[in-house]
Order: sequence, then C-alpha cells, then structure tokens
Amino acid sequence: MTDQPTVPGNAENPGNAENPGKPGSPGKPGNASSLDVWSSIDALWTWLDANRPLDDREGFLLRVLKLSEEVGEVAEAVIGATGQNPRKGVTHTWDDVQGELCDVVITALVALRTLTPDAREVFTRHLAGVADRSLGPSR
Repeated sequence: MTDQPTVPGNAENPGNAENPGKPGSPGKPGNASSLDVWSSIDALWTWLDANRPLDDREGFLLRVLKLSEEVGEVAEAVIGATGQNPRKGVTHTWDDVQGELCDVVITALVALRTLTPDAREVFTRHLAGVADRSLGPSR
C-alpha cells in the first residue's frame, strides 16, 4: 500500500452522489436548498459594487480576472491535498478543494451578475442548453 492520499471517488473512498469523496450519508438535508443562491449572489454583487475601487470597464475586467485567481486556488488546494509538492507535502484537504471550487462558482456567478441583471435567467437558459446537448432533450 502507498502513502498517497485518497482521491475522491476512487475504490478506497467511493463517496456518494451528493458529496463525492465523503463516505457515508450526504450533508444535512435542507442546508443547500434553504439558501436562496440568487438572493445571496445579488447581495454579494450589491456589496461589491458599493465597495469597488474602480468603476465601469476596468472594474468589470478585474472582477472577471478574480475568477482566474480563484481557479488558481483550486489548483493549489489539489496539489496540496495530493502532496504533489515534495518540499511542502500534504498541505490541504479535500474539504479545502471543495471550498475553493465553491469560491470559483460564487465568483463566476457574481461576475455574471455584474454583466447582466438577468444573471439567473441567462444561467438557467445556458445550463439547460448544456444539459440538452450533453444528456439529450429527453432526460
């Protein structure tokens, strides 16, 4: 047996459909569904908009650039969770990776909301198109 960390969804740790990489039952019922994602995105957008140092095009471009920073943090967490840097060893957990992925999603949705007040409709329509294209319209 090796000393490699367990990767979510492998034979040693199959996880589950709601929470890959976590053995056992999914998270507490109601936690995610009781949160109105779009109300939170609107509130974050409002807060960021009121506290932005740059306006207009520059501010928007920097908000989109923030997405790249968050993706880099996902990469750092995966490298840290797998111990791929021999100098540092294991520095992160898969929970850290999950949190960083959530930050990417939140940052992307706030950027989308910055681009259009109809972010919910744009996202829903786009997600439906991707799902239809990938899973077929009869899903």
